[in-house]
Amino acid sequence: MFTRKALLGACLALVGLMPLKSQAEIRTQPVEYRDGKQILEGYLAYDDATESVRPGVLVIPEWWGLTDYPKRRATMLAKQGYVAFVADMYGKGQVTNDPKQAAAWATPLRSDRALMRERAGAGLDVLLANKLTDKTKVAAIGYCFGGTTALELARGGAPLAGVISFHGDLSRTENEGPDNIKCKILVCHGADDPMVTPASVMTFVDEMKLAKADYQINVYANAVHAFTNPEADGHHIPGIGYSESADKRSWMALNDFFSEVFGAEQVTKMPAEKM
Repeated sequence: MFTRKALLGACLALVGLMPLKSQAEIRTQPVEYRDGKQILEGYLAYDDATESVRPGVLVIPEWWGLTDYPKRRATMLAKQGYVAFVADMYGKGQVTNDPKQAAAWATPLRSDRALMRERAGAGLDVLLANKLTDKTKVAAIGYCFGGTTALELARGGAPLAGVISFHGDLSRTENEGPDNIKCKILVCHGADDPMVTPASVMTFVDEMKLAKADYQINVYANAVHAFTNPEADGHHIPGIGYSESADKRSWMALNDFFSEVFGAEQVTKMPAEKM
């Protein structure tokens, strides 16, 4: 007869022989791809707890390029159950803290919206090709320059369920054709943003009405340009700064918007730590 001590030892021995399941974690990796001859390098983030398909989110960075900030946003999205891909809008390794350099890289895309849509579309293609992405549930979000770019994807009729612009320029160029908006749109805007004036917002509203788009605009008090980025104050540029309250509110708005456009039951909440 086994004693209680012997039984305990036998159980522990059996446990030692059983393979341990590896702990699920957030996986991130650079992904090289191309837009024509231009070599690009994006950033993929997903939770490997399951191999099931899930909604996908394309993240488009500010005009600084693919810095750590959009990577952190992609990781946040991955923790909430999405597969996130940060697009590269300039070229592999082209990242800067210099406003003059950022403007030099962004201006050709700003002035040629067809090129802007094509470059962002190359990133969207990478996300859509990923085996984890539910191709019927894909959205694009962007920050500042990236917000403008996300809106261009919507204007061009990209296969998206929704688009969110965080403190993006809402204007369009004169040489664009009529809008072909098929997705829902959310604009998160700082009330005191000197770079996107109230007149620009009203012009955008008129554009959305003409396009018969399903859109909404959230305006956050005491928030200026780049209000979601904690590193914004470090650039020492007038009219640019971080707002913790607007950051948290706009992320909550993202969660509500995704629940609507994806129709999925996602556990989405702002992490306790500041970005």
